[in-house]
Amino acid sequence: MRAVLATGNAGKARELGRLLPDVAVEPLDVEVDETGQTFADNALLKARAAHAAVPSAIGLGDDSGLEVDALGGEPGIRSARWAGPDDAGRNRALLERLEGVGDRRAAFVCALAAVLPDGRELVVEGRLDGAIAAAPAGSSGFGYDPLFVPEGEERTLGELGPARKDELSHRARAAARLREALATA
Repeated sequence: MRAVLATGNAGKARELGRLLPDVAVEPLDVEVDETGQTFADNALLKARAAHAAVPSAIGLGDDSGLEVDALGGEPGIRSARWAGPDDAGRNRALLERLEGVGDRRAAFVCALAAVLPDGRELVVEGRLDGAIAAAPAGSSGFGYDPLFVPEGEERTLGELGPARKDELSHRARAAARLREALATA
């Protein structure tokens, strides 16, 4: 199966390519106005744009982010644009907002959408619960990975490395559901 993923994020494209081994995932840098109110809404907007650009392939869209309980779910669907243009700035801002806060529970959420060549649409979600660390650790991954400690782990996603992250991440969980949905579609 060939799929085009609406993304300008090379890390996300590589990760999703690993998580969907039966699908030849190609990144496609298309402009999508993320006007949805949920991760699923925005993933579907991206999948539709990818499919419109390459109708013979599966159009894929991924929208994911971090929801922090003490911040009322922020940064949420704005995770990639929240508090600055780069990962380091967003991580600093998150730590500043959580300074002195005892409840550091958070979750990574991922919605994956696929628009099949015949126009059928699939949307699945995955979630990884955990907490925000006191300081960044590890150089693996991207985004908030150096700050996020998954439930049951003592190290951040940035420390765990790609193989372990691929086993337990929110995107891995969503990709497993998408693989199942594609197999029965």
